[in-house]
Amino acid sequence: MPSTTSVVTLPNLISIGRMLLVPAIVVLTLNGDHAAALAIFVVAGLSDAADGIIAARFDMRSELGAVLDPLADKILLVSIFVVLAVLGELPVWLVALVVGRDLAILAAVAFAWITVRPLAIRPLWSSKVNTAMQIVLAGGVLTQHGLDLAVDGFVRALIVAAGVTTVVSSADYVLAWWRQAPPRIPESTTGHT
Repeated sequence: MPSTTSVVTLPNLISIGRMLLVPAIVVLTLNGDHAAALAIFVVAGLSDAADGIIAARFDMRSELGAVLDPLADKILLVSIFVVLAVLGELPVWLVALVVGRDLAILAAVAFAWITVRPLAIRPLWSSKVNTAMQIVLAGGVLTQHGLDLAVDGFVRALIVAAGVTTVVSSADYVLAWWRQAPPRIPESTTGHT
């Protein structure tokens, strides 16, 4: 549960900084400089760990931070996945699945706010596993090309794992949404005149 109301906290600044690294990673990857993109990706990953540790250790959790941290992760991952798909280094079906899942979650949350009631938004266990798989896959592809390693089999296995965990986490979110805000079914009028 977020405990501070301050907007300007070190963890929030770190999350914003992570978002600002995304254009550099995208440009470097598009230019074929996977090694430099990998180095910045590692820095972004370390910053993700750092903001969580700092927020918990120094009681700097905030409502804004609860939004900024996962948002920064999504912007980073989706951007890298799209660029790697454009370069033919990731299959388009996987990127469509990942982006489609994120858009569906956003749409469900927006729909719930408008029509029913706000949903309690919290990361599910399957979603954390999915995010971890996506991070390892993106890092694996950047490592494969940046360091010229022959890890094709490993990357193919990660692609399958990322696809499976994306489907599983999508299903988990649908079930969580259903439990919180089941669709309203009108009462039957059978037998009434």
